[in-house]
Amino acid sequence: MDHFADRLRAAPQSRLQRSAAAEALALAREFARRAQLAEAPEREPREMPDAGMFAVADQITVAGHDLALVLKDEAEVEEAVRLVTEAQKRAGV
Repeated sequence: MDHFADRLRAAPQSRLQRSAAAEALALAREFARRAQLAEAPEREPREMPDAGMFAVADQITVAGHDLALVLKDEAEVEEAVRLVTEAQKRAGV
């Protein structure tokens, strides 16, 4: 996740505009949703706002670290890694 965020920070604006920022935001939102559900399953998770293409790397970092704090087992960690890998491939960074 940190590697993906670093790659986004180094990506040219044109790449971010094409697809990378959208993929990153989707990943950050999914991580935030999962973290919120793990912490308070009885509440409806709030959607992470779109703070713009230049903020998505930070959004992934924050949401990923929040999720890492609440992961319960190896399977959940593997799933999070899979989501990052897939998003990074789709983003092309």
